Amino acid sequence: MEGVLTPEIWIAVAEKTGIPELRRTTRDEPDYDKLMRGRLKILDDHGLKLSDIQAVIGSLQPLAGAREFLDELRAFTQVLILSDTFEQFAAPLLRQLAWPTLLCHRLVVENDRIVDYQLRVSEQKQKTVAALKLLNYHVVAAGDSFNDTAMLCEAHVGILFRSPPNVREQFPQFQAVEQYADLMRLIKSAMG
Repeated sequence: MEGVLTPEIWIAVAEKTGIPELRRTTRDEPDYDKLMRGRLKILDDHGLKLSDIQAVIGSLQPLAGAREFLDELRAFTQVLILSDTFEQFAAPLLRQLAWPTLLCHRLVVENDRIVDYQLRVSEQKQKTVAALKLLNYHVVAAGDSFNDTAMLCEAHVGILFRSPPNVREQFPQFQAVEQYADLMRLIKSAMG
């Protein structure tokens, strides 16, 4: 979701709070647990609460063209968003995207303080694609970060969208595009 359809939430929080360490994303750190443990420590050190983050998220809009892209895609196929975001973060952005189906994780919150996070399952993106394939679905997946690559490998067709050079260089087997029109063309081609 983030980086493909919506802005990166943690980058927006970093900009709003002036805490540059929160700019690190899965584009920078492939170890999701290490990334999240670092984020939780930063939030604790600075006294940032869930409501503070939700206020930033409430001010965000989907990326330009994302809603139109999703609407066109949903006109001819089922769309499932697999994300490492959290249920407590996603609603304001999902509303603006006409409520696509999102599978993601949960935060553990006590008195508005984020104390931990719960993965739905480890490697949830890859495992979801594998499960869809067991159900005889043809899966075309797109993503931008290190945490998407297992999903892209598992899919029948994997596409990098607006990925940074370090991800594209490490995974040259995937076609890489920058514009929604090009992504749509590749998806339609992959679906036959």
